[in-house]
Amino acid sequence: MKQTVYNYYVIDRIHRDLRVACEENLGEQYKALGLSCEERMMRRFETLCGMETPRIHPLEQIVLTRSVKNLPDVLTEDEWAEIKKDRYIHELGYVSNLSPDYATTISLGLLKVRETANEYQIRMIDAIINLCDRYKTEAEKMGRRDVAEVLKQVPRYPARNFREALQFFRILHFSLWLEGDYHNTVGRFDQYMYPYFQKDMEAGVYTRETALELVEDFFLSFNKDSDLYVGVQQGDNGQSMVLGGIDRAGNDCFNLLSELCLEASRNLKLIDPKINLRVSKKTPLAIYEKGTELTKVGLGFPQYSNDDVVIEGLTRLGYDYEDAVNYVVAACWEFIIPGVGNDIANISAVNFPAVTDKVIRENIDKDFDILIANLKKEITKECDAIRESIHDVWFVPSPFMDLLRKDRKYNNFGIHGSGIASAADALAAVKKYVYDEKKITLERLIKALDSNFANDPELLHLLRFEAPKMGTGSDEADAMGGLLLSSFADALEGKTNCMGGKWRAGTGTAMYYLWHARELDATADGRLAGEPFGTNFSPSLFAQIPGPVTDIESFTANDLTRNMNGGPLTLEFSASIFQSPENIKKVAALIKYFVERGGHQLQLNAVNLEAMKEAQANPDLYRQLVVRIWGWSAYFVELDKDFQDHVMARQEYSV
Repeated sequence: MKQTVYNYYVIDRIHRDLRVACEENLGEQYKALGLSCEERMMRRFETLCGMETPRIHPLEQIVLTRSVKNLPDVLTEDEWAEIKKDRYIHELGYVSNLSPDYATTISLGLLKVRETANEYQIRMIDAIINLCDRYKTEAEKMGRRDVAEVLKQVPRYPARNFREALQFFRILHFSLWLEGDYHNTVGRFDQYMYPYFQKDMEAGVYTRETALELVEDFFLSFNKDSDLYVGVQQGDNGQSMVLGGIDRAGNDCFNLLSELCLEASRNLKLIDPKINLRVSKKTPLAIYEKGTELTKVGLGFPQYSNDDVVIEGLTRLGYDYEDAVNYVVAACWEFIIPGVGNDIANISAVNFPAVTDKVIRENIDKDFDILIANLKKEITKECDAIRESIHDVWFVPSPFMDLLRKDRKYNNFGIHGSGIASAADALAAVKKYVYDEKKITLERLIKALDSNFANDPELLHLLRFEAPKMGTGSDEADAMGGLLLSSFADALEGKTNCMGGKWRAGTGTAMYYLWHARELDATADGRLAGEPFGTNFSPSLFAQIPGPVTDIESFTANDLTRNMNGGPLTLEFSASIFQSPENIKKVAALIKYFVERGGHQLQLNAVNLEAMKEAQANPDLYRQLVVRIWGWSAYFVELDKDFQDHVMARQEYSV
């Protein structure tokens, strides 16, 4: 990557000062004209494409940069209110968290796709081609014949080489964001791009070094406009890329392009695209070492997904094998299918500590087996309430996205499970101290919980630091975790949603590790009122973990194939340990151990606590400091303090 291009877009951000706003109230205009939602989406796309001003940096290879900084809503507030009376609106109501089929359109060209498009899609194709023609004209004015030659071919016609394929992808991806879709993922990039890459490499078009430079230029394109994209925090925009994994015949597909992607991400140190590695028991240690070299730079990726577990779990859920073997991840970690998936992978969440606390309070005077039986009923009741609240799901039509989808074959809904470790720890503590050892009376426990342990610091210490905890090697806590996981899966198994799909139980939390925790008083695991849960499928923040091995063994102790909405075990390592080549191998071996034990997903972070403290005090000096939050990474200084504090509170491991 040429440093001047990097500085222009990332450090100095000069392009942001050149943006303009769309001041028109398009929703009101469209309402007055009585336009359908699909026509509104088409017209807005035409308007925004027409407003875009082509700008090309003299040294960049992959072009298209947003110059219009906002997308006016296509519906008015009154229209939204009317729709919401009878419909369930997920998040913003616009299509999100899908993995389009880029490969087919890149191989055909938009003119060929246009032949079978509807009237709205035809006009959108014409609008984006017109914008690309204006970019071609600008390139010719600048003397950039290389850019002009690429845009002469794509997107009208099929890509013939690696650079044209990358530029075509950028055009399609740009178009999805401009349409208003969000959390647009990249999919199995190293698989559908490899034929173009391989052909050029074999023809001697690129050396390894020049190919890497082109990949870096392409990666930079994900970061030009990302501040305009939808997300809870900056960085939470879902541009997830999947590398490696097996094919239908079971062959490992990690290739030279996969390797260059890891290297490009490591060199650029940018939060997009977010790298995910598919691995299995067949994956050699050398690939884990390459992944660990990327972890070393502190971006919070790659995130690992275990093909041995995920593919089995997806087929068990009803996904066809040829689709399951092609799985990718959504914005964070949820498993989705490219090209044919229409899943809503993050539609709701169960607050496991809250459910567990309720059952403990209502049943602690009963036999423990009765308590557990009622816990299972309560989990089912909670899942039923979620299912019944979600009906008549409606999205604003997305004509351009539909161009990149063969079918809406899968319409499954995913539910997160927040605070599983906290809930399991509470159950294990109650069983041990109230039922088995009778060390704590019912009255004392409830009184302590009601007072936030204010008058019983001894009990707080016992429950917080001495009681069984997931991650510590406690069979009792791990067994309770398994019970929660299986009960969650049982509660959703065989149920059909309003779109004819299934319900998927998961181990992720998204932002609920803060949101759900804020709503909850003290719990029997020694957690104080409002104190956050561990993120995703991870121990509580105050669990005394001996080391990463016990953590891995705890969170791979149970069958995870029935909890296939995803949600990784998250391990934090002190950044200093990655300086040693020997430790790189040790961390890689830990990841391999996790996979061999049947873990489903894993993410590792290299964290520097002192740097984060300094960044809180002097944010202007740490603008490029990146941390992993849950399924996404972000610039630390742009996070809300709650997220900053949670990252700083997580346990750091060594090896």
